[in-house]
Amino acid sequence: MPVIKSDKVDHILAVDDTRDNLILVQTLLESEGYEIDLVSDGASALQKVAQSPPDLILLDVMMPGMNGYEVTRRIRRNPDLSYIPILLITAFHESSVVEGLDAGADDFIRKPFDTDELLARVRSLLRLKHSIDAQEKMTRQREDFVSRLTHDLRTPLVAADRMLALFQQETFCKISPEMKQAIAVMIRSNQNLMQMVNTLLEVYRFEAGKKTLNLEKCDFKEIAAEVISELTPLAMEKNVNLKLDTHQLNQLSNDDGIIIGDRLELRRVLNNLVGNAIKFTDIGSVEIRIFETLNNKTDKNEIFIEVADTGYGIAPEDQGTIFERFRQGRNKRSGSGLGLHLSQRIVEAHGGEIEIFSELGKGSIFKIRLPKET
Repeated sequence: MPVIKSDKVDHILAVDDTRDNLILVQTLLESEGYEIDLVSDGASALQKVAQSPPDLILLDVMMPGMNGYEVTRRIRRNPDLSYIPILLITAFHESSVVEGLDAGADDFIRKPFDTDELLARVRSLLRLKHSIDAQEKMTRQREDFVSRLTHDLRTPLVAADRMLALFQQETFCKISPEMKQAIAVMIRSNQNLMQMVNTLLEVYRFEAGKKTLNLEKCDFKEIAAEVISELTPLAMEKNVNLKLDTHQLNQLSNDDGIIIGDRLELRRVLNNLVGNAIKFTDIGSVEIRIFETLNNKTDKNEIFIEVADTGYGIAPEDQGTIFERFRQGRNKRSGSGLGLHLSQRIVEAHGGEIEIFSELGKGSIFKIRLPKET
């Protein structure tokens, strides 16, 4: 008996240029309760898959015009298609099987095939399809839940922040210095939680493809100056020198340090990198360096932003995974592991790259490369 998904019968597409073979497959599979579509060439198969993606494709290898290998490759290269298992039907030697599997097919069966074997392979591939579909559905549901949860959490956090600010300003009554200090701690904790919620929400927006960049002209010198102004008090608390170096920029050009990008998102990246650098630096300095250079391959200028610190440094074994989602560092001051992941997503959305160069005990350098125009 066929495997049923909810109340829907499994839909199979059979592709073969020999009509007798199609009729045989149709008769066999329909007798088992499957829904069958028949096409006789590769182009028609691709069109059918695009219009109504099946749950399984039975695909003859040798067909005129476009063979089964090419059909398989084109299906696998289509980013808009969910996973569809492909069962190749071949009458040829071992190398044809190897080529088919390399092209992206999942299984094969030789002509003339045994009907019981064909049905067993069909059931096996449909179980695989249903399992993958179920996992993808659970992932979407989980991401939707997290997105909704983080969005809903913002409301009480914002309300708490405003109320605590009113208490600190003695709007309702006079309070003691000790109480003001306690409220200040509560405000910082609330703001840290708010930042974590905002970061998590932005990560899921990117991963769900729901993030839209607002592209405009951005002066990175101005963005860096704003970030330094905002984070200088934090650096002063730790006796860390916060510096901006733009001397390598061509000061004669009005276009100097300016790119096309989303100003808010780029500021978020720089704020995160500089904030992290201050957090993990106890002695010395944190420096932002901005310079332009010509990409010889594209013959276009690119902007480089480096955030260098004299902090603890990052172990070599951690550097390869530092941008992964929820990947926390080993340092006790490490956060949720989302900030660097989000920074990478933002940089890549601008067509750029972010790299880490670090040595334990000698500090770290985060290096961002961005094209002048995305």
